[in-house]
Amino acid sequence: MKVLIRNGRVVNPATGRDERADIAVASGRIRSIGGIAADFTPDRILEAEGCVVSPGLVDLSARLREPGHEHEGMLESELNAAAAGGVTSLVCPPDTDPALDEPGLVDMLKFRARKLSLCRLFPLGALTRGLAGETLTEMVELTESGCVGFSQAETPVRDTMVLLRAMQYASTHHYPVWLRPQDACLGSGVAASGAVATRLGLSGVPVAAETIALHTLFELTRATGARVHLCRLSSAAGVALLRQAKAEGLPVTADVSINSLHLTDVDIGYFNSAMRLNPVLRQQADRDALRAGLADGTIDALVSDHTPVDSDAKTVPFAEAEPGGTGLELLLSLALKWGQDSGLSLAETLARITSKPVQVLGESLGSLAGSAGQIVEGGVADLCVFDPSAVWQVSPGILKSRGKSTPFEFSHSGMALPGRVRATLVAGTVAYQAS
Repeated sequence: MKVLIRNGRVVNPATGRDERADIAVASGRIRSIGGIAADFTPDRILEAEGCVVSPGLVDLSARLREPGHEHEGMLESELNAAAAGGVTSLVCPPDTDPALDEPGLVDMLKFRARKLSLCRLFPLGALTRGLAGETLTEMVELTESGCVGFSQAETPVRDTMVLLRAMQYASTHHYPVWLRPQDACLGSGVAASGAVATRLGLSGVPVAAETIALHTLFELTRATGARVHLCRLSSAAGVALLRQAKAEGLPVTADVSINSLHLTDVDIGYFNSAMRLNPVLRQQADRDALRAGLADGTIDALVSDHTPVDSDAKTVPFAEAEPGGTGLELLLSLALKWGQDSGLSLAETLARITSKPVQVLGESLGSLAGSAGQIVEGGVADLCVFDPSAVWQVSPGILKSRGKSTPFEFSHSGMALPGRVRATLVAGTVAYQAS
């Protein structure tokens, strides 16, 4: 398949390239940018007048709900949502049912994703069997099956000795460990500790739940040398600790969720279950610190934290509601909104959802490592074409994800979002085109 993307504004955050140019795609690769050869005869032409052509988005946290939670999402529905959101590569955590602790499960997911040809899938393997925090998984076999790292998802390891041994083993084999910093005993509440939780009578999660876990992880990182990726920081104190750790030279990276970047505990309102999320929404000072940390590079990447939830699981009292919300189709728009609010250039904004996540993944990308998250001649043709001037409002009916609950539904947030994806290419194939 030969594709010509014509008259678009080509923005490559990794190199700073920002110019109007045509892009010729053939055999899954970018054949040329700008001067298109006279003998290039496209099978398909995408008109990109007034649109930006960027690298495909890379999302480091998206649950696809399969296997085990098919009533909330299936591989096909969620990868369709990814394509509609301009996401061409995503990382899925291992908290499926059963957990991704066996090579056969990973092989099945990778095979089905390849058959769909909608988005590249990079699974995280379970750090411990069944995510029980007791016995280490066969990390070598899981890596051979395609796992890019090892995680406990939302389940902390209670036994610090087990975590130490896991990080020692991972360090020996140069495997990255992806962990959400949350103390197992302090993190069981449903809202951030503070005035809002107290007024509503909701059990709280103190900031110390995050900072205690961070202190532990940083000490274990010093002891083992393991590469650690911190998933979805939520507090100002957490950002400060991460900044100190990076200044010290510890091999740590981090991401933040679109939810924590734009919302606060005040948005819970009168027990709005769409705001029941993990991590919990914190105060404005925390949100402002997360925004600043992402802008100055302390936090490496922005993630959708896509967690489709069945509508029945949200139509219950707030404390009983299942945490999560749909985000794949909102990642680009919410990144653009953050960039506009922060006074960043378009390239700087897009870097947090393209080239910076690729740097986090590093050598785990294998043959894609040289060109993923970029627009370069000869590189892989994973591309997103979007209209930066379009403004839209989120409603359940227009979402392709099976999970329709999102805290950014216009009736909840009153938020109009900038930017709309017009086309997505994965390995040179048009995975999505707006009608």
